[in-house]
Amino acid sequence: MITPRAVAARLRRHWPLALLLAAGLALRILTQLAYRPALLYIDSYKYLYRASGNDPVGYRALLRPVLAVANLDTVAALQHLLGLAMAVALYALVLRRGATRGAPSTRWLAALAAAPVLLDGYQLQMEQTVMPDVLFEALMVAGLLVLLWRPRPALWQVALAGLLLGATATVAQVGEIFILPAVVYAAIATDGWRRRLGHAAAICLAFAVPILAYDTTAYAVAGRFSLANAGITTFYGRLASAADCQTLKLPADERALCPSRALVARLGIDGLEHASDSPLRPYYRKLPSHTATRLVSAFNRSVLQQQPLRVAGSVARDAIKAFAVQRVTSPGDTPISRWQFHTVYPLFPPYVAVRGGVLAIGEYSASGRRVVVLGTSRDIGGGPAVAAPAARFLRGYQLDGGYTPGPLLLGLLLAAVIGSAFLIRRRAATSPADRDAARACGLLLAAALLVVLASDATEFSWRYQLPAIVTLPPAGVLGITVIIGYVRRLPLAGRERLIRS
Repeated sequence: MITPRAVAARLRRHWPLALLLAAGLALRILTQLAYRPALLYIDSYKYLYRASGNDPVGYRALLRPVLAVANLDTVAALQHLLGLAMAVALYALVLRRGATRGAPSTRWLAALAAAPVLLDGYQLQMEQTVMPDVLFEALMVAGLLVLLWRPRPALWQVALAGLLLGATATVAQVGEIFILPAVVYAAIATDGWRRRLGHAAAICLAFAVPILAYDTTAYAVAGRFSLANAGITTFYGRLASAADCQTLKLPADERALCPSRALVARLGIDGLEHASDSPLRPYYRKLPSHTATRLVSAFNRSVLQQQPLRVAGSVARDAIKAFAVQRVTSPGDTPISRWQFHTVYPLFPPYVAVRGGVLAIGEYSASGRRVVVLGTSRDIGGGPAVAAPAARFLRGYQLDGGYTPGPLLLGLLLAAVIGSAFLIRRRAATSPADRDAARACGLLLAAALLVVLASDATEFSWRYQLPAIVTLPPAGVLGITVIIGYVRRLPLAGRERLIRS
């Protein structure tokens, strides 16, 4: 039985996390009060009312049950609870797997791992928004937590982790990337080649189950066996912006797809994919769809085959923006203002507009006619309404430093790299605790890097960097605990030599 005395003792023991949780809860309550109904974005429509688009709609697994009995305010509240739960889970994971577990310093470091999720203003804004990002993060954290909870996961843990990580791909297709680090970790976290093969096979099969279930349902409903309708134009913007058209060898019918540098600078990657004056538009207006798709696909292959270093450099230049001191919109980026709090309810006409005092969520159909779905007070939550004092505070907080500093993320990245490097040291030179923590650190680091780089491969958006503030801090903190544990076990003479060097 849990008594008040036991709760008080736990709070005293874990008071750094308790303070952070209190601050995170206060910020979330303020966010919920500031904006009614939940914030909506251009893509919210497809998750609420239709299934077509360039992304899977597994997010409906959260929306439909909630909206059957409540409204979007409840959706936002649940997403805020998921944010708090992720912070507690990451704190518990670092305490359990840290090489210096049990030491008071580990509790401080574990609190550092949870702080970005609790306090980052962009995370708060996303939790208030009807978008799949928070559910994606929660499934990712749940899968990693199950896989890492024990240094040697049992077969059932491997299978459950595979199901959870596979489910991320039904919410955002980039989740498919998690199969790579998950399989490697499942194989190296056990002994004996039979067990390694068994665990690797189990996580692959479990990972595939939610994806196959989604694809089968999509085939039955829409006649397509796939996670989404994402086509070759998803990558066109990145490849066209990276291409050097002066040296790129193209056939005449693809040449017009290569934009000038001035057009790249003006439109950016997002504009190259969606703007009316993008080089894509004449192809899809004047040619049959399959012909246009074939030509764009051939152009993409030409850029990748002839100029791979330019493409890699383009992705890398965007990826390092996550470590900048300030969060700003660079030329060509998706505007960061889309992920910021405002003192008025943010609208995105014609996708999110107001008609007769009620939110109208819709888009233009292929025939050019306006398709509008009017939200009712029950399923949308009324409004739109903004509590100006709370909104002003949240905007000031977010813009004036209420986000995870880029240099801190860079430091945590370096710590995670160093901590993971202990895996290549000779077993005799490291303790079992060091190697266990280094293995966990490596999985979290790989998950953080792969999901962000895979997202940046299409285009850079500050929204796409949010998984990094969930996975990179615990990876870096585990790396720090590995380093601390190693230094503490050094003989005094060796410790002095390490300090002098």
